[in-house]
Amino acid sequence: MAITEFSKNYHEKMFPGYQSPFLETDPEFIEQFDNFAFDEVVNQDDLDDKTRFMAILATLLGCQGTDEFRVMVPAALNFGVTPVEIKEIVYQAVAYLGIGRVFPFLKITNEVFEEKGISLPLPPQATTTTKNRREAGTQAQVDIFGEGMKDFWKSGPEESRHINLWLAANCFGDYYTRTGLDHKQREMITFCYLAAQGGCEPQLTSHAAANMRIGNDKAFLIKIISQCLPFIGYPRSLNALRCVNEAADKMEK
Repeated sequence: MAITEFSKNYHEKMFPGYQSPFLETDPEFIEQFDNFAFDEVVNQDDLDDKTRFMAILATLLGCQGTDEFRVMVPAALNFGVTPVEIKEIVYQAVAYLGIGRVFPFLKITNEVFEEKGISLPLPPQATTTTKNRREAGTQAQVDIFGEGMKDFWKSGPEESRHINLWLAANCFGDYYTRTGLDHKQREMITFCYLAAQGGCEPQLTSHAAANMRIGNDKAFLIKIISQCLPFIGYPRSLNALRCVNEAADKMEK
């Protein structure tokens, strides 16, 4: 088996002039993986390269693929993902993965940016303050999930109501209100975080429905799952597909 011309050309676009040492130590594996991930999978659908790499970065955050993330940040830049967009993907991951799992990725991103001569810090993207973050977050929830979220921040048992408040003020008010990514992009990367980390299928189903509600339809989400499959494997990809199907079925009823 030989690496296909398409795979070679795609790899060259990702990593101009770079030859992996695995071509010497693991040639059969590299041929197999590159032909699958960078030819067969890429050519499965018409998802644009920029969206593909945004999804891949979010997926690598979700599955804790630090080494692959370091490799893919320059590739994402080469396919048009901006430094601001990459940083926003990393920042928003904190709400879904926690700082314990995101901190290494923030360090990696800064190191790659410095290697590429990208000046830090990047321009600020925040649009809220401590005074209006809850209200703005609630509005983002309503825009994405519907009017039923209007009073979600003050719902639930008293002893845990503060968590729903934090979801509105912190998760949505601090992150979803930032510029750099729009709601459709933010819901897409959230879907990727959840699919890649596994074990949170109820939230994944909910966010699959939210994606479809704001225009990231079922066909689009299947494209996202397909393009991320080489990076998270079949079990989590099939779980994500099940969640998409469940969300779509509920929306049709």
